[in-house]
Amino acid sequence: MKLTWYGQSAFRVEAGGATILIDPFLSGNPLWNRGWEGPAEGVTHVLLTHGHNDHLGDTADIVKKTGAQLVANFEICMYLVGQGVSGEKINPGNTGGTVDCGGFTTTFVQALHSSSFNVGDGSNVYLGNPLGLVLHFPEDKTLYHMGDTDIFSDMALINELHGPEIGLVPIGDRFTMGGAVAALACRRFFKFQTVIPCHYRTFGLLDQTPDKFVAGMEGSGTKVLAPEVGKAVGV
Repeated sequence: MKLTWYGQSAFRVEAGGATILIDPFLSGNPLWNRGWEGPAEGVTHVLLTHGHNDHLGDTADIVKKTGAQLVANFEICMYLVGQGVSGEKINPGNTGGTVDCGGFTTTFVQALHSSSFNVGDGSNVYLGNPLGLVLHFPEDKTLYHMGDTDIFSDMALINELHGPEIGLVPIGDRFTMGGAVAALACRRFFKFQTVIPCHYRTFGLLDQTPDKFVAGMEGSGTKVLAPEVGKAVGV
């Protein structure tokens, strides 16, 4: 499995014959801001955890240009159909459900957050519940993108049901759990082989380094990767 972090919660995942973009906030992302065309090259799927602008990002343009399959909650899928995405390209689900994506499955799990899209006139469009995403690859590791969330005790059930080896974990505080709490979540509820922190440094309101998370994970036996933006890593 190969992962590339583009800042905030945007990742490219290459595994099981699929090339996946998760939460592709690329245009306007201060840590990337080089457009979506490069990260979207060869993409087969776009997965979304929730509808906030810094997660939904360039999804509509990417799906319309590439023909990638869109995997998200029902409200987000229907909203993007209204923005010109083909209804034949959507693969909707919701909390607790699993969808077959062709070559891998995605299970939608709980996240403690909110979900709406700011349409630019001060109003927000409601886009369903926020979610985490568990990706099962038959011939590769299981990956859990937590989305934007706080710690919650049912993370233990997510681990029991899915046993993810790779965790993509928000650590920036203010809008999600901070680094110390994120480390507690990983240590108490999961047996990750590798964790990659995200949702930090992008904006001034967020923690600017992963230091609290890295310190909290010391001695856990889990490998912490804090990759450079745009640099692929193998996990």
